[in-house]
Amino acid sequence: MKWTQVIDPLNNIVLSVLVAAIPIIFIFWALIIRKMKGYQASLIAIVIATFIAILVYGMPVKLAILSIGHGALYGLFPICWLVIMSVFLFNLTVKSGQFEIIKHYMASITSDRRLQALLIAFSFGSFLEGTAGFGAPVAITAAMLVGLGFNPLYASGICLIANTAPVAFGSIGIPITVASQVSGIPELPISQMVGRTLPILSILLPFYLVTIIAGFKKAREILPAVLVSGVSFAFLQWFSSNYLGPALPDVIAGLGSIVCLMSFLRFWKPQQVWRFANEPAPTFNANVSYTSGQLLRAWSPFIVLTIMVIAWGIQPIKDVLNSVGLFQFEVPGLHNIIQDKDGNLLPKIFKVNYLSAAGTAILIADLIAIPLIGLTYAEGLKVFVATVNQLKFPVLTIAAVLGFAYIVNDSGITLTLAAVLANTGVLFPFFAPVLGWLGVFITGSDTSANALFSKLQYATAQSIGVDPVVTVAANVSGGVVGKMISPQSIAVAAAAGDLVGQESQLFRFTVKHSFIMLLVICLITLAQAYLVSGIIPVYEMLSNTKATATPDVTRGYTYLLGLVVLLLVLAITIVVMTRRKPQSPNLAS
Repeated sequence: MKWTQVIDPLNNIVLSVLVAAIPIIFIFWALIIRKMKGYQASLIAIVIATFIAILVYGMPVKLAILSIGHGALYGLFPICWLVIMSVFLFNLTVKSGQFEIIKHYMASITSDRRLQALLIAFSFGSFLEGTAGFGAPVAITAAMLVGLGFNPLYASGICLIANTAPVAFGSIGIPITVASQVSGIPELPISQMVGRTLPILSILLPFYLVTIIAGFKKAREILPAVLVSGVSFAFLQWFSSNYLGPALPDVIAGLGSIVCLMSFLRFWKPQQVWRFANEPAPTFNANVSYTSGQLLRAWSPFIVLTIMVIAWGIQPIKDVLNSVGLFQFEVPGLHNIIQDKDGNLLPKIFKVNYLSAAGTAILIADLIAIPLIGLTYAEGLKVFVATVNQLKFPVLTIAAVLGFAYIVNDSGITLTLAAVLANTGVLFPFFAPVLGWLGVFITGSDTSANALFSKLQYATAQSIGVDPVVTVAANVSGGVVGKMISPQSIAVAAAAGDLVGQESQLFRFTVKHSFIMLLVICLITLAQAYLVSGIIPVYEMLSNTKATATPDVTRGYTYLLGLVVLLLVLAITIVVMTRRKPQSPNLAS
């Protein structure tokens, strides 16, 4: 028995939209006004959405329940799998005492909280977004900032806000790859169009972040460093997205801005070191120093993490891992049962890529790091159990959020909201980013938002005489500023920042910034459509005939062998360097 989605269930689009918006409005009300805990708001939102799906949209009860279950399962794997492994890595460095060395090292570069936020939340977070994505950047950077002594709310909040400019090119460019597959526009022109939008945000974002932390006046005090961070990132993001494609902008821009800012800070320092008003005075002891071996050992978990997530993003390695460690199944009672308005059956296949998942790459990094940082595996197991216990409520929240996302998508609720925006005529380019923003708010993923709306963006742009690459790219760009208020992202940041149960505070911290940045992107897109259309790239649509390439497994095994050799060399180097005797009697142990 098939069931067909409806976009206007009440035969009055205004009434249908008002009803469809109820679950979304509830989440805003619950988190901003009612200040509910994240998992409570998510579970109630599921109940509301389910009643609307069944009673208004006519979705069979069985399909509604299966849809929620499918979403919750996806929340557990791969999302929660990744979050648990990321926080586990951080907890290992704390347990071993190595994070104290990292804190000392960061303080030796700068003990100024404004500059630390730029290095970690903005630049290092962007690099992690480009390699791992799916929550890892916020989880790791927020935990690092809290460990450095940041106020947990500020740490988690600024990491969410910083994780905007890089999201479009996250996970080796997957969001743009999906937008290309759905819309039929090649990857490069979408990458180029996004790369002509987001660098504007990237230049402004560092100053914006510091202003949030310390105020406008204090942000102006470090304007040279802010410009170095933002301009270097924006230039490299623009260059790589326009000339290299969507896979590497975050990796190149993230690393490039780290190198540029750290180099700049060797020659320039702020006149006054700024710290939070209520935090203890700096405890940095200039007489304490660490050997290169000690620093390498302390940073080794994050070095191994970086190597692993880059390796796991290489396609031949993915192909090998999936050939050995992947199974998938059609979701019983849900696969090919729901029809969209065009009569296409929606496939519901759950993939368990337990080897190629980013969370597995981080798990391997965890296992390698344990002996490198001086822990036993028994101690590591205790840390893991404590981490799972620490994250039990965030896991529930993430599973509930994904269940909510799937029910509103499968029932057609999301399509009702999208249809109204698509009927705005010549003003549609202004509202096109709002669709991406809405999709990411609901699903927590720019990739998912592009899968949902890229075809709608393409068709609507054609109907009003605007180049479709403008609106498809706007879907990608608008989605990035929805990430900071997505309940899924909020849950991840709360878990990493030790703010479990305080998700409403985090939501209220980020929500106005999301709307401000969304307005900026809407205005840029409107200008691109009508005023500066000369910046739109020339392209040809993809051919409908799909070539089926056989994965190069041999190459993948060669890369894996190279990865093993690289990790062995790193491990041996760390062991040799840490066995050298300290050069000074006042070295920290």
